[in-house]
Amino acid sequence: MQFPFTSFNTIKQVLKFKYSLGLVLLIIFNLTSCKDNTSSTMTDEELMAKAKAIHERVITLDTHCDINVQNFTDSINYTQDLDAQVTLPKMTAGGLDVPWFIVYTGQDSLNAEGYKKAYENAISKFDAIQKLVNDIAPDQIELATTSEDVRKIIKKGKKVAMIGIENGYPIGEDIANVEKFYNLGARYMSLSHNGHSQLCDSNTGEEDDVWLHNGLSELGKEVIAEMNRLGMLIDVSHPSKESMRQMIKLSKAPIIASHSSARALCDHSRNLDDEQLEWMKENGGVVQTVAFQAYVDKEKNDKRDAALKEIRKGIADSLEIKWYNSFKEVREAKLNPEEQMAFYQNYRKVIGLANEKVARIKDFPPAVNVSDFVDHIDYMVDKIGLKHVGISSDFDGGGGVDGWNDASETLNVTLELVKRGYTEEEISALWSDNLLRVLDEAQAVAKEIQAE
Repeated sequence: MQFPFTSFNTIKQVLKFKYSLGLVLLIIFNLTSCKDNTSSTMTDEELMAKAKAIHERVITLDTHCDINVQNFTDSINYTQDLDAQVTLPKMTAGGLDVPWFIVYTGQDSLNAEGYKKAYENAISKFDAIQKLVNDIAPDQIELATTSEDVRKIIKKGKKVAMIGIENGYPIGEDIANVEKFYNLGARYMSLSHNGHSQLCDSNTGEEDDVWLHNGLSELGKEVIAEMNRLGMLIDVSHPSKESMRQMIKLSKAPIIASHSSARALCDHSRNLDDEQLEWMKENGGVVQTVAFQAYVDKEKNDKRDAALKEIRKGIADSLEIKWYNSFKEVREAKLNPEEQMAFYQNYRKVIGLANEKVARIKDFPPAVNVSDFVDHIDYMVDKIGLKHVGISSDFDGGGGVDGWNDASETLNVTLELVKRGYTEEEISALWSDNLLRVLDEAQAVAKEIQAE
């Protein structure tokens, strides 16, 4: 191939120019890059000291922490170090400032009896959260409904409770219940869970390609408008992809995925694919990366689960607990909401005992860990931008990875982010700023709608 220059000197001049230009661009990149390049030269002790300092200054917010109403009584509650992954002592130990406590109801029949039971279940959880902040530990934790509340409560030296609804099923067919739940403190809601609700299709429809509404029902569309009017965030973590597409089209405010990760790294219907991530970016919303092992690294998790299968069953049998090896098996068993809750309540106990046992077994398949989890944060930051990414655990609902197994280990997430060169400003955005920004925007949209 003939070179398109006539003289070797000319070639050298061109190469010299390109080299100089490359150096200039490299310098510009280093000056404008947000990542902290000093982390790569720091010792483990220096990294930990830096992470602790940042962790103490930023507001750490986790958008998904399930609750058991039995832990909100006068005798058994979050002031004690219970087996639950989230308690006030664990939050204090790990520096978790703002857990969103979840009003969860399992999916049941789409009829008046099912709606009534679900509504009562939801109210019991609202009552439990109110009891915690008003009666059990008002000196330690307060309820927030705005970003301003969050910052005021943090300044008092207290922890902050916020409320999300997982599954719109308890609304039944009465749209007035949306405002009732809002007035009780709920600031986000998913319109379905594991199974199609009266409001929209669930991601679980991918298993058999059977859909109930082909997205949103007519009532679901009305609920989206009502949530916009009130300033309640729309959560797309459990609804189907088509439901999500329609929600974004209808919503006048940014939306969230309260606990989902990147499908490109882990092919599970609960994660968002690249097209969905792009929708989130265009909408101005935020994806709260979830530390749920099966949604972080399915292959790694499946390999360990296969090795753990008989060990977990043996432990469950010894405790006289009915055991299911996956959440898919739970769905296939068609448990009622009470049976589902009983399983979820015992799940962590069995998992914990099994993990203690295998820790003594040499060369046992490793668990999904904090580094695997932050890989999803990295991917989504690169794909859609840092301002659209956040953090969640799904604690006490099946979540947790090695290194962040409960609220007491929350610092380890910040440490991993520091190791990867994230700056304090970026870490603050990931932990809380992004989510609170979206909440502010949804509430601003509500004010505009109400003023019309």
